[in-house]
Amino acid sequence: MSWQAYVDDHLLCDIEGQHLSAAAIVGHDGSVWAQSENFPEGTGGITIKKTGMSLIIGIYDEPMTPGQCNMVVERLGDYLIEQGF
Repeated sequence: MSWQAYVDDHLLCDIEGQHLSAAAIVGHDGSVWAQSENFPEGTGGITIKKTGMSLIIGIYDEPMTPGQCNMVVERLGDYLIEQGF
């Protein structure tokens, strides 16, 4: 099965009349393996930090830079890890 089929057939499937508005599968190196036709494009981005018990998610648009978003998300994530979360 192709990566695109995983997006089209599994991530965008109908669940009780509902479905995701967009989906993608991306490699750890940032390369896009497959994405829905309407996957958002633009100059912004997202940073996700995994802690022991949570995911911290930051979404940004320009003029914020990826590094600035990373700093904000990482700072809180590191604090929560120190606190046992």
